[in-house]
Amino acid sequence: MSESLMSSAQIARRAKSNLALALTCLPEERRNDMISFYAFCRVVDDIADSTQLSEAEKEHELAHWKQCVDDGHAPGHPVLDEVVILPRKYGFPRAWLAEIIDGVASDITHVRYETYEELLTYCYKVASVVGLVSAEIFGCTQPRSRDYAIQLGYALQLTNIMRDVGQDARETGRIYLPLEELRRFGVTEQEILEGRHNQRFIQLMEFQYQRANELFRQAALLLPKEDRECLLPAEMMGQIYFEILQKLKRTRYPVLDRRCRLHPLRKLWILTRYLSRAWLTRQLKRWKRPQ
Repeated sequence: MSESLMSSAQIARRAKSNLALALTCLPEERRNDMISFYAFCRVVDDIADSTQLSEAEKEHELAHWKQCVDDGHAPGHPVLDEVVILPRKYGFPRAWLAEIIDGVASDITHVRYETYEELLTYCYKVASVVGLVSAEIFGCTQPRSRDYAIQLGYALQLTNIMRDVGQDARETGRIYLPLEELRRFGVTEQEILEGRHNQRFIQLMEFQYQRANELFRQAALLLPKEDRECLLPAEMMGQIYFEILQKLKRTRYPVLDRRCRLHPLRKLWILTRYLSRAWLTRQLKRWKRPQ
């Protein structure tokens, strides 16, 4: 079945994402809405990355999706019908959904970033705004939860960029690392496109590691204790990506010829640990509740 005709639940199952297990701690309605939102993000990203569509066809399709979320119009699409109602339901701006579409649409033609500031603008749209929407669906009430979502989004996306340097270069010709930083460390675009792993590239990646590690640290400081239970799925995903970042450092960034992954059992252990914490928290609340 074409992914464009699949339901949100089918898309989530097909993707085999860690998200499905991470969302099990949410109430059923919020969990289903998060699956719909995940499917939305997945489909628009797949449109931008499609090898079957021309640039003009991709831009036209994403413009249609953007118009639908701007108007709040349900066009009879299995995913869009579920997503266009979420802004009113949870009280967040429709513009957030449009920003996500704008972010992935930039991948169609924007394949280089000159500065880190330019890259951050991209990361905000494709990751931090995803975190902002998720925080609303999770049921967060604290203003600092938005700050946490933005900062964690930056950390996750930069780690994702580091992990996928080689794959992005081979498959799409994209280089997300800031060009001014490539020049600072004496790394050429051609070396990345050809997969040349050398000491200069390791130094460039070590610089990115220090930045991403600091972003994770700052996000942890922003996590409000009042919303910690709501933000449990975000913490789970954050821990998985943090460990991927640490593995990249330990293995000296072999990202030009392979994609760094955590062992499935390690990911399961992380998710189980956080879910156990959530269960214990709920039990303690019940125990303390006056009878």
